[in-house]
Amino acid sequence: MSLQSTDQIADLITRIRNAVMVGKNEILVPTSKLKTQVVEVLVKNGYVSSYEVTDGKPRGVLKVTINEPGTVAKINEISKVSKPGRRVYSAAEDLPVIKSGRGMIIVSTSKGLMTGREAKKNRLGGEILVKVW
Repeated sequence: MSLQSTDQIADLITRIRNAVMVGKNEILVPTSKLKTQVVEVLVKNGYVSSYEVTDGKPRGVLKVTINEPGTVAKINEISKVSKPGRRVYSAAEDLPVIKSGRGMIIVSTSKGLMTGREAKKNRLGGEILVKVW
């Protein structure tokens, strides 16, 4: 497990995507505040079952349970929208709707990370981080 990545969220998303494709139900990722917040939004919206943060040296570990054993993952596709070389920002009224509302986006706003629906409701725009359906 590498300790450093240039794009933390892309690393997390790639590990989740790969685990879903091969049928694994949990992953281990070096922890950070941002990764924990992204996983928290995914848990709150039912795309991931649960997560657990354990402390360690030099860095803690984030254990993400994608789905319970014997069940199918709820994530069909997950991708990073805003990248280090090309940031994607959007005003509240211009936030995209994914798969006619069946999917969601995670937006980094001035009030923290939230889904696209929450951001529209609170009239907050921001950086679009992740697209999930």
